[in-house]
Amino acid sequence: MTERLGLVLHHHRDDVLALARRAVAWADDRDVTVVLPVYDAELLERPDLGIDDGTFGVGLGLCVSVGGDGTMLRANQLTVSHRVPLLGINAGQLGYLTELDPEHLETALEEWLRGELRIQARMLLEVIVEGNGTSSTNLALNEVVLVAATNTRSLEVIASISGNHFTSYLADGVIVATPTGSTAYSLSAGGPIVEPEFEALVLTPVAPHMVFDRSLVLAPSTEVRLTVSGYRSGTVAVDGREIAELQPGESILCRASQQRARFVTRGDRDFHTILKEKFGLSDR
Repeated sequence: MTERLGLVLHHHRDDVLALARRAVAWADDRDVTVVLPVYDAELLERPDLGIDDGTFGVGLGLCVSVGGDGTMLRANQLTVSHRVPLLGINAGQLGYLTELDPEHLETALEEWLRGELRIQARMLLEVIVEGNGTSSTNLALNEVVLVAATNTRSLEVIASISGNHFTSYLADGVIVATPTGSTAYSLSAGGPIVEPEFEALVLTPVAPHMVFDRSLVLAPSTEVRLTVSGYRSGTVAVDGREIAELQPGESILCRASQQRARFVTRGDRDFHTILKEKFGLSDR
């Protein structure tokens, strides 16, 4: 049976296209089928390889993200429901999610064909949006963010933890992050760094206008409900994608998903090494 390889590309970097062409050439030499999302295939000038987003992940043995952390998030969105392993090739600034530097691309693909790559499970958030009499479910690898629909305004949010009222936030927004997402927006808002293999929910207010401004690290069995209160509406974003607007009284429910993201790792660069490089700790 022919192996099937998916490629997801950063849309604004020429060096990404060169890397993608290397992957396609490698696959052509080994009778491996390559597919890309339609727009990515057009950027590569290979529209014959384009697959609709809804079916892109079907049958993939591996998905390679070529870009940075944002590209990895998009690759996860396209493939997570199909349990496809993700391999990140870093083509830009050092990211937390991308595993390999470009020079290791072909080596990693060969190891994939031989079944030698390791898989690391990453916790996902199940985000249930309850508004306008309906509900919808999304999966987040990094975080869900509830902010004021008008960027210059603060938002009133009631937070409940496992069915019990916790507190009311007056803040620019509230983040519920996974350990993977603890190094993204949550970190910028003052949240803690959590090892990605640890399972927890991280609740962090953004610029709170109140005395209590701390993050909470909660057990993975916890359910967090955020309800818009006051008179301003809020916007919900999952991994950077705006998915809904909530009116006062409407809410989102966040909990650990039964599904897991599947990251490919070769062990060349562990999480602590990335932290040291990102924060310049190696020289201390």
